[in-house]
Amino acid sequence: MNAGNKQNTKKQTDVQATAAAVLKENNPLRQGRQFALWIAALILGGILGWMNVPFLNALFNFIATIFTRLFQFVAVPTIALAVITTLAALGTKKETRQIFGHALVYTLLTTICAAAVGLALYLWIAPGNLPSDIIGAGAAKVPQNLVQHTSYYDHFLSVVPNNILQPFLTGNVLSILFIAAAVGLALAFMPKTENRGVLLKGIYGAQEVLFTLIRALLWVLPLGILAFAAQLSAQVAAGVIVGALGKYTAVVIGGNIIQFFVVLPLFLLARGLNPVKVFKRMSPALAVALFTKSSAATLPVTIASAEQNMRINPSIARFLLPICCTINMNGCAAFILVTSLFVMQNAGIPLTPGGMVAWLFVAVLSAIGNAGVPMGCYFLTLSLMSGIGAPIGLMGIILPIYTIIDMIETAENVWSDSCVCSMTQNDLREQLPPTPEEEEVPAVL
Repeated sequence: MNAGNKQNTKKQTDVQATAAAVLKENNPLRQGRQFALWIAALILGGILGWMNVPFLNALFNFIATIFTRLFQFVAVPTIALAVITTLAALGTKKETRQIFGHALVYTLLTTICAAAVGLALYLWIAPGNLPSDIIGAGAAKVPQNLVQHTSYYDHFLSVVPNNILQPFLTGNVLSILFIAAAVGLALAFMPKTENRGVLLKGIYGAQEVLFTLIRALLWVLPLGILAFAAQLSAQVAAGVIVGALGKYTAVVIGGNIIQFFVVLPLFLLARGLNPVKVFKRMSPALAVALFTKSSAATLPVTIASAEQNMRINPSIARFLLPICCTINMNGCAAFILVTSLFVMQNAGIPLTPGGMVAWLFVAVLSAIGNAGVPMGCYFLTLSLMSGIGAPIGLMGIILPIYTIIDMIETAENVWSDSCVCSMTQNDLREQLPPTPEEEEVPAVL
């Protein structure tokens, strides 16, 4: 009897210790201080960049380049290892189909909403045509080499690799996902031999090393935010980024803002989640996305924020987020639709209601097939317009202002990934085995 009481007491002590450790790690006050530090770095960087001191500008450019390269360095192995380990564990179980099904449904719903918001704003604001001489001058800025060699046939063919190294060397996200999914499913279905166990231990060990590196990057992230903000502020002060296209720019950026602050929070509210809490806990990923302009490069921070701050089940975060960073492109869908309509309107191509709805779905499908790399949406739209024979000189006029558009788009894409991941976690909470680190009810109302 005494032995039983001692065992129960020990279990209670272990549970209390675990609970105390989780509470300490997820102290709201500590998270609040981190958030305040990131905001302070953002504001200070903007002020220092606006001062336009040559020495400081050079220093901030150097720091920003280092951070961008480091995020790109960890992005590729993060995608591959996350998908491999998740499919190896869940590949033969119904949970995998459930996670993917939720991701696909939420991706389609949010992406269609983003394109619809862009279409509604386009019809309401009604950007006018630009003078033909301005469009002709813009043709000189269009990267013609990419127009000649980029096609949907080549894009989809490049997903299937002809060797294992090329996708990792070129950063082809879709191809890396293809390889990782194949390896993960092979590990899931192969016999449970000693060799399989050793191989999986090595993969899990590599993943632990990778996430240790990511945590180190998050620790020094305020310095990166400071440099990125200063870099952008200096460009604005120098007149590099200007709103030259007026109403068109207002449509694109306004659509992104509405999707970011209205539509996606409504999705979260509909699933019983608090948008403010989700935003606050995913803010490191959103800050990185804003300045790297790449969903793929931001992925390590997105996964780390989801697991550490949101307490998302790793089975969901490490499988769903790499997929979402490739197919869940809300901002890209809106940009493709609005820009395509603007280019066709300036080319004199009639825009009927049926045609605009058809282009809405073309934009959604094109965005889903786009890779999460800098300027991916721009070059995809360029290929679309070139493919239908529309004059692409207007794309050269858009190019100088695309930097700021790309920043906002990428932040919106990562915010949408975060929302899809949070909603999937909320939907499947009772159906997936909980992890010791998970909170009981994360970010609920």
